[in-house]
Amino acid sequence: MSFESVDLDPTDLLIISELQRDGRITNVELARRVGLSAPPCLRRVRRLEQAGVVRGYHAEVEPVALGWEITVFALVGLETQKLSILEAFEAMVTEWPEVRECHMIRGGGDFLLRLVARDTAHENALTARLTGASHVLRVQTLQVIRTAKEEPGVPAALPAGGR
Repeated sequence: MSFESVDLDPTDLLIISELQRDGRITNVELARRVGLSAPPCLRRVRRLEQAGVVRGYHAEVEPVALGWEITVFALVGLETQKLSILEAFEAMVTEWPEVRECHMIRGGGDFLLRLVARDTAHENALTARLTGASHVLRVQTLQVIRTAKEEPGVPAALPAGGR
């Protein structure tokens, strides 16, 4: 996940903020919202895409409407932190369609996964699959009861003291 270093000015940050809010916005409307004419706005968007700052566009869907009733976070600890073992675990779980996020973490475990399951039996099968995987020492699962906030992207404004 590398990206080209790019200097972001306040207009770039506003473009990013608007695109995160509505990835289907037309270039003309985006330009209007950020105070540019359409051609320079489109050039900026293309530059942000080419630099890897804007990584893509997608539809946000309701999991339950598609039969994914349960969201689970799994904290996974491995027997060793040898690079080959870490990479093998990542390769394995990134192939599972139910694994929606995989983060290598520091403190309390080696990986944090976000998974979706169709029902409790499916969740139990996923947990068994994880606990039975090679070099897995422990798995702690945390089932989501409800989500108060789920915001895609990141704040577009740079933190105080930032670049």
